[in-house]
Amino acid sequence: DVVVNLQFHYIEKLWLSFWNSKASSGDGPASLPASDGEPEGAVLPKDKLVSLCKCEPILKWMRDCDHILYQALVEILIPDVLRPVPSTLTQAIRNFAKSLEGWLTNAMRDFPQQVIQTKVGVVSAFAQTLRRYTSLNHLAQAARAVLQNTSQINQMLSDLNRVDFANVDFANVQEQASWVCQCEESVVQRLEQDFKLTLQQQSSLDQWATWLDSVVTQVLKEHAGSPSFPKAA
Repeated sequence: DVVVNLQFHYIEKLWLSFWNSKASSGDGPASLPASDGEPEGAVLPKDKLVSLCKCEPILKWMRDCDHILYQALVEILIPDVLRPVPSTLTQAIRNFAKSLEGWLTNAMRDFPQQVIQTKVGVVSAFAQTLRRYTSLNHLAQAARAVLQNTSQINQMLSDLNRVDFANVDFANVQEQASWVCQCEESVVQRLEQDFKLTLQQQSSLDQWATWLDSVVTQVLKEHAGSPSFPKAA
């Protein structure tokens, strides 16, 4: 609830309260959001929590649950990386991501190192995803502004066509691209034509994203379902 309501500062207090709980119900940081569904006496004392965390199946279960939880939070905070997001929210999410590892490490400082590494490893991936998504969102908004400017699009297409006339130079570009991507020159040529056509059609950012997705799907089609798929991707 605190993440949904963008009350990011409560996360640190909640973690401190959970990972350092005492037998007495009066201990722990104050001013936390109330939880109507938590029964009295449901808080597990810290010593028992430490013992549970030493159990490998419990540790694996915690890691799996964290992955599911954090993925759900990413989809709540940034449901569509291409959709405009207010700069204040973007900055708040980035600050939140920057604080996560430190908050959790501090809250779990008295726990076994293996437990800390497991929990922090997952939250680190979560923080990295938030940073990556906010960066992509920033780039998406910059790209959207360019794509909505007809004169800039026409100028880009004109410049690209002029490069095409310098046949030898563009042949070198095609050769380098095919070597880097490890694909046939014919694929590079086809992508060049598709790129120009998409540019000429004054496509929106969403249409460009759809085109790029189709390119990736086509290139990876021969590796689908095979062990080589992750490396090719």
